[in-house]
Amino acid sequence: MAKQQRTMRIEQRSQLAAMQQMESRSDEELESETKFKAAAQAILGARAAERYDAKAARAHFQRALAAARPQERLQLRRMADASLALAERRPDDLKRAAERLGVEAPTTRQLRGLRLMGLVAPPASAGMLARIRGIVLVIVLIIVVLAAGFGIVKLISLPFGGVGTDLAIFYGFLLVAVVVGVLAYYGRRRQKRAQAERSAQIAARSK
Repeated sequence: MAKQQRTMRIEQRSQLAAMQQMESRSDEELESETKFKAAAQAILGARAAERYDAKAARAHFQRALAAARPQERLQLRRMADASLALAERRPDDLKRAAERLGVEAPTTRQLRGLRLMGLVAPPASAGMLARIRGIVLVIVLIIVVLAAGFGIVKLISLPFGGVGTDLAIFYGFLLVAVVVGVLAYYGRRRQKRAQAERSAQIAARSK
């Protein structure tokens, strides 16, 4: 009996601890994984949640739970709760789920960003009114950002005699595109680093 229990603990640790080593795999490689199927499907579910695809995230976690051993399911359910809260833009639920999972909770700024995302791009379950409101907010936000870029270009060009309205609009749009691209790049890097840290924390808790 003692040997059987020890074997079960080793198997459980290998399943969840494998997540950290599997993070670098592509989605196609994870889909074809058979030995650590539960871990692979959990990673795919987390990735779908980061794309705010709640339907795909739920399906992946259901497959992960079906492939998991009983000892692993509690941790996987907690991971699913946190991922689905992210995908469905529920910041308060995400914070509580992260605490139950035993990983570092999102910062206040990240939770505010998720709340804003829930306003401008609500999940499909939010209803038609919320989605119309999100479209209106996106349009207003685009206008405000472009106006800010136009104003910055006009201000910078004043010492050099100024530029025409057409050029100011073009350079303002270009400035906004560059800033958004840089923010997206660094945001993606931070997201990958945070995901790797969460996987390491989950693997440590499973040992």
